[in-house]
Amino acid sequence: MAESPTPPIAEQGLTAVQKASDAAATYGMPSLITWIRDLAVSLAVSAFVIVFLYQPVKVEGGSMMPSLTNKERIFVNKFVYRLEPIEHGDVVVFRYPRDPSLSFIKRVIGVPGDHIRIDDGQVYVNGKALEEDYLFPAFVDREQSFAEIVLPEHNYFVMGDHRNMSDDSRDFGALDASYIYGKASFVYWPLQKMGRVR
Repeated sequence: MAESPTPPIAEQGLTAVQKASDAAATYGMPSLITWIRDLAVSLAVSAFVIVFLYQPVKVEGGSMMPSLTNKERIFVNKFVYRLEPIEHGDVVVFRYPRDPSLSFIKRVIGVPGDHIRIDDGQVYVNGKALEEDYLFPAFVDREQSFAEIVLPEHNYFVMGDHRNMSDDSRDFGALDASYIYGKASFVYWPLQKMGRVR
């Protein structure tokens, strides 16, 4: 029985190189293209989420203590107010009216049409004393008063939870809705405080 001729050594080596090249073309390049595609999709989705839905933000300062403290990381929901109105008690993030390059975070105390006044540190909304269980008594300035105002359309009265060290509507007045760009929704750092912003 005749045996198949063995190809020369050089030809065997060429065949092995060709097979390796074919394998790279078959498996390597498509894998790289797939990886690049997946990375691009991930980046696009991340950019969409950050620009239109949720934005990670670091809290600077202590004006929202004890609810939020300095250096905490939170997610800001930038889409929610397209679906629902701004409500009493919401913690909102907005461009500072006196310097729009800065962002502030405060709690909504009054909404359009509300009558707001402060007597010796006690906030009154539409003639009723506002119950604020999120405050530390030591953080309230019991000597401060604020003459009654009526909030015009598209304007909100915002205050920090640490009343003694907050620059808010008591200083810069009612906040126009156009400055508000999101709602503080979730603390993600530090881990021991992870949870919904209250």
